[in-house]
Amino acid sequence: MLSEEENAASEAQRAAKSKRLAYELVGGEDGIRRLVEEFYDIVEKEPAGRVLHILHLRGHGIPHARIEQFHFLSGFLGGPRLYVERYGHSDVRQMHEHVEIDSEARDAWLKCMSMAIDRTGIDADVKQQLMTNFTRVAMMLRNRD
Repeated sequence: MLSEEENAASEAQRAAKSKRLAYELVGGEDGIRRLVEEFYDIVEKEPAGRVLHILHLRGHGIPHARIEQFHFLSGFLGGPRLYVERYGHSDVRQMHEHVEIDSEARDAWLKCMSMAIDRTGIDADVKQQLMTNFTRVAMMLRNRD
């Protein structure tokens, strides 16, 4: 049985490991680029991404979204804060205030991201951590019924 101090140290190690930058766990800059490219390939080509593809066509387009999602995810996952350096914030609500996001769009985004994570070969434990965080943010972004 672990002492209270050993438990605290063990908990701190677990927290440090889980806190270990998701950025590193997905492969750093190259891993995030692969993830974003795979995600938007799915959005453009797969039935699961249809609703998102339409939303992006109404906005700045998918090429723009690929760049900005890479910038955002870099900082969101603990790496260089490229989006913040460019725009001065990383407020996802503000980023998406012009987009009508209903449950269908939210769920499509999560499904496409889950597929992209699988296709890039990210570890299952890391996927769970990512999807927990992505789901929390996606739930917050729904602004339409």
